[in-house]
Amino acid sequence: RLEEFLKKEVDLELSMLPDFEERVIDFSEVEQLMNSINTIPAPCAPVINPQAPNAATGTSLRVCWGLFSDDTVESYQLCYKPVSNEMHSDEQAEHALKVKETYCTITNLLPNTQYEFWVSALNASGISPPSERAVYVTAPSPPTIKSKKIRSCENAALVCWESRDVNPVDSYTVEL
Repeated sequence: RLEEFLKKEVDLELSMLPDFEERVIDFSEVEQLMNSINTIPAPCAPVINPQAPNAATGTSLRVCWGLFSDDTVESYQLCYKPVSNEMHSDEQAEHALKVKETYCTITNLLPNTQYEFWVSALNASGISPPSERAVYVTAPSPPTIKSKKIRSCENAALVCWESRDVNPVDSYTVEL
């Protein structure tokens, strides 16, 4: 029977009414509803971590932060400026970096200098409020040994050095 059916010519022409062809369906309300459902909120403020041990050299600092929420974040904006005791500290140059990760190593900094850092999170909906500000300190420059003032005897040695840092250094460690 199948063979007989396949031998027959079948007319598959469909008839359509002219008004059906011209009918346009308006999906604008549905599109607005879908867009409102897919909209993500702007992220919450990140939390900047305090300076970790060994996170500084004389010219660089590694700054880390995190989020306490499951916000969608596309990037972060890390801002920093040197800390100053002067009255016009707000007028100092602020630097901003766009970062994809929750950490960043900032280079070309001054030795033994305090820097203030804060970070904001960004996504398609907007930017978060800034984090609390955290102060990080670069390591001091190594001192310069005054070789002409070195003195020694059988049981002792006198070694003199001077600091090349503008800010005072808390302490030195002498290794033999």
